[in-house]
Amino acid sequence: MASAVHVALAATLLATSSVALAQDSTPPAAPEASTLDTVSVLGSRTKPRTVSSSAVPIDIISGDEFRNQGATDALDQLRVLVPSFNVSTIPIDDAASLVRPANLRGLPPDNTLLLVNGKRFHRAAVITFLGHGLSDGAQGPDLSVFPSLALEQVDVLRDGAAAQYGSDAIAGVINFGLKKLREGGSAEVFTGKYYEGDGLTTQYSAQIGLPLTARGFATLTAEWRKADDTSRSVQRDDAAAAIAAGYPGVGQPAQVWGSPQVDNDLKLVANLGLTTDAVDFYLFGNYAKRDVDGGFYFRDPTARSGVYSNDGGDSLLVGNLNGAGAGACPGIALRDGAGNLLPYSSVSGAVAALPSNCYTFLSSLPGGFTPRFGGSLEDMSLVAGAKGLWGDWYWDVSGSWGRNDIDFIIYNTVNASLGPDQPEGLRFHPGGNTQTEKNLNVDVSRDIATSFTSQPLRLALGAEWREESFKISPGDGPSTAIGPLTSQGFALGSNGFNGFSSRTAGTFDRRNWAAYADLEAQLTERVLLAGAVRYEDYDSFGSTTTGKLTARFDVNEQFALRGAFNTGFRAPTPGQANISQISTVFGGTALEDIATLPPTNAIAQLKGAQPLTPEKSRNASLGAVWTHGDWLVTLDGYQIKVKDRIALSTSFVVTPEERAALVLGGNPEAASISQVTYFGNAFDTTTTGVDLVTSYKSNHFGGTTTYSLAANWNRTEVDRYDTDFIDAARVYKLEKSLPRTKGYFSIHHQRKVFHANLRLNYYGSWYEDHLDSGVISAADGGLPIYGGSALIVDADVGWTFDSGLYVSVGAQNLFDRVPSKNPWSGVAGAEYPVHSPYGFNGGFYYARVGWKF
Repeated sequence: MASAVHVALAATLLATSSVALAQDSTPPAAPEASTLDTVSVLGSRTKPRTVSSSAVPIDIISGDEFRNQGATDALDQLRVLVPSFNVSTIPIDDAASLVRPANLRGLPPDNTLLLVNGKRFHRAAVITFLGHGLSDGAQGPDLSVFPSLALEQVDVLRDGAAAQYGSDAIAGVINFGLKKLREGGSAEVFTGKYYEGDGLTTQYSAQIGLPLTARGFATLTAEWRKADDTSRSVQRDDAAAAIAAGYPGVGQPAQVWGSPQVDNDLKLVANLGLTTDAVDFYLFGNYAKRDVDGGFYFRDPTARSGVYSNDGGDSLLVGNLNGAGAGACPGIALRDGAGNLLPYSSVSGAVAALPSNCYTFLSSLPGGFTPRFGGSLEDMSLVAGAKGLWGDWYWDVSGSWGRNDIDFIIYNTVNASLGPDQPEGLRFHPGGNTQTEKNLNVDVSRDIATSFTSQPLRLALGAEWREESFKISPGDGPSTAIGPLTSQGFALGSNGFNGFSSRTAGTFDRRNWAAYADLEAQLTERVLLAGAVRYEDYDSFGSTTTGKLTARFDVNEQFALRGAFNTGFRAPTPGQANISQISTVFGGTALEDIATLPPTNAIAQLKGAQPLTPEKSRNASLGAVWTHGDWLVTLDGYQIKVKDRIALSTSFVVTPEERAALVLGGNPEAASISQVTYFGNAFDTTTTGVDLVTSYKSNHFGGTTTYSLAANWNRTEVDRYDTDFIDAARVYKLEKSLPRTKGYFSIHHQRKVFHANLRLNYYGSWYEDHLDSGVISAADGGLPIYGGSALIVDADVGWTFDSGLYVSVGAQNLFDRVPSKNPWSGVAGAEYPVHSPYGFNGGFYYARVGWKF
């Protein structure tokens, strides 16, 4: 449960006049880091805290600081501001290309809870089928649906908080605080591109504050963005061999690795508030949509199974359009006795001589094909509530509704089982997923005077009801069809991403209710103790109880010690329990169709699937805070133990006998499945880390100069795993894929109308299992990449004039740093490792022009 119930905050809000609700309409001096006195609603259910006074580690990022950089996506903006936050580009990863998975403190995306104005925000409809070990099977929120211009500040609680906020808050909590304006506004244009000349990004933003009667506000924000795709590709070895053999129409390069194209990226946010003598009313929500179009794997015309060849590329796959029982079609060799490709001229001659009833895709697509995959995303939410004082009690009642909808599309591909009868434009609509959540919250709190504490006890109580549903919409006929050539070895469904069949489509929901209590006691002027307990009951698997204890000891006015211990949980989502999808992945040496199935599916149960149970966690932290004048230093160590983590299993081979039995048993989609994977609880991990955050504000260089240093060291170890569920290669990825050390040092200088920012971002060494080969050693067929550390430099300068006009120019990755070349680039055409923690697109330069009125 996520509504922020705070007595002190309530008093402040109730006393705030309509004039104070408006943001100063004078031009901004320049974006600055948040001060030591900036308060956050996170970490305590009873009283807002500053960074220096909190008993748990909190990052507070001002809205201007958040967006004053080259990145326009909230994920990339957080990546350079919060050291323990990681996100990669995700160039070819099915639905993960639409909603990129992000990791806080080395844990999966769905272990971080997202709040907006202190209220729980719904998760995305995308389940990460291909998450490169760490994020496999995760279903987290989509942070990128909010325009940065709408944000007053972003708070990041780097501590477990399930006892305070409910399921998912194992790694921490991120809160987006929206601006409150009743007059003025701003308009802005942003544009930039990569040094390579691609990836042109154009963004238009606007915001206006309006009075809502004499005692209210209505703040409206809009943003529209378009980002061209990028390419960091080389020619694949197999494509080069096909070209050398004379195959026409092979792309140059045949496969593109890069950021997908994002079009019509529209984001709207409204934040309204009205104060009366007795009650404050609030209403806020968002609407966002975007179209994403990305690349996919090249289908080699001399080898792709289920389309061109089923014997590893020795001979062509030829189907009899009259049916499997009408006799065999002539065989056509693709290679000579030494394994070399035969010239296309000789192969095409044999194809031309085939009887009219014999069909091969080499006749219509002689150069192979590379599917394009993407979709349309739509996200919307609405929160309405009222809060006020009733005697000594502060109360807050709210209801919320949120939905995230994904409509997938794949084109330039085929349903091979249909033979020549393909849809117009080779375009398929595989269906989609929809995540919908409803919440009702009731929260109350008050101060209780005592004789044994220096300040009143602060008590918060609350209850929540939530309904969550996951809908699978069926694909169109061609994307799901089991065509007449299926029995002859041709793959069914849209190749690359099969449509959701009517058999697996449906709506799957879950309900739960919760109650919590939070008590905070300032025992003496130096000692703070707090405790929280939460009970939740789910209709799908039962109940769970979590708790949290927090303490802070102020040794003196400058130095304090703090610590916390909490238990947490994450409930399996209805999507994870019911999703079914067939995708194409790289299986070490060739593309393979792999089915991701729910644990209740007969095929999954054949391979050992069991019903999902919640993840459970224990989180301990110990830290120190030192402040002196304009100095702030915080150092916090933590250990997070997660038991029964939910993730996708390793791939299990389906034998021909099992496949035939499954088809006869009423599972026709099993006809072209070579492997299956499913969700399960199968391993435990321990994540250990240290966060260091420092800042110093000075009068250097003739102006105000702020120095900031933040660093994170993080290590995850797999304590236990089921060898029948995941393998050693998966464990290695979990432990090694992210850099253990990440941090930044920044300098912000402000002098009159001029400002300058310099940020040095450090990324430690990291590991990539290229193409998810599933084998650690190159000698055993694996494709391991060990990336070295890197220092990335960002720079920005700008001017803000009295008229309200502001201008800035800058560069993200100023010195165009890219990872070392991919040693396996010939396998699938990626010039660089595709999961570098700082990306592979290189330097990006930009300009921003705006007017604040």
